[in-house]
Amino acid sequence: MSVNDKHYCFCPSLQVRAADTEPATKVEQARTKAALLNAVKWEPGELITIRFLGGTPTLQAKVKKFAAEWQEHGRLDFSFVDAAPSDIRIAFMPGAGSWSFLGRQCRDIPEPQPTMNFGWLEDSTDDAEVRRVVLHEFGHALGLIHEHQNPKKPIQWNVAAVVDDLSKAPNNWDRPTIENNMFKLYAEKEVAATEVDVESIMMYPIPQAWLIEGQPAGFNTVLSQQDKDFIAAAYPKM
Repeated sequence: MSVNDKHYCFCPSLQVRAADTEPATKVEQARTKAALLNAVKWEPGELITIRFLGGTPTLQAKVKKFAAEWQEHGRLDFSFVDAAPSDIRIAFMPGAGSWSFLGRQCRDIPEPQPTMNFGWLEDSTDDAEVRRVVLHEFGHALGLIHEHQNPKKPIQWNVAAVVDDLSKAPNNWDRPTIENNMFKLYAEKEVAATEVDVESIMMYPIPQAWLIEGQPAGFNTVLSQQDKDFIAAAYPKM
């Protein structure tokens, strides 16, 4: 299967329309730069309320199950609620990609706009794919950036190949979205970063064609040991 058969997560912006009850378009969501881990981190043990804006009971149950894996390793208090208000609001808008605002950014998004979306998950989706996507998006909701944007070891990109692939279906990203989600690096002083972890759930699958040099990465479906250790340090249990 070619890379253009793959969906990629993107980090949306805070450019929302306060008086509008409809979610911002994909392009509007993707225009500004993502926030930084240090600035959006939750307090350890802080109550994080979560609400579904759609999805079948079967799919909702899977999201709850896999999101809870993060709680096994850090002091995180997830509370799923049935009515507004809530911090994280999960939509299942097909064709709108899968994404999440970073950490506490969700509290800047007015009700009832979604703060997380699962654009290609369905009841029939393989559990391994549901798990991968849910763990990844909830990683963002906890304030984690994409691993390939880790400043510890910048990737030597084949820029033309990346742009060509991601501008096509199924992602159809514009150039600002690609720049923000692929090539933007965070300064070391702005993030809490360990060495680059190619096995991280936050790592993009990176084909060899996208690299000038270095090793490709595949689709990671579970939390790596470094993911577990990192979230335990960021949100220490009492």
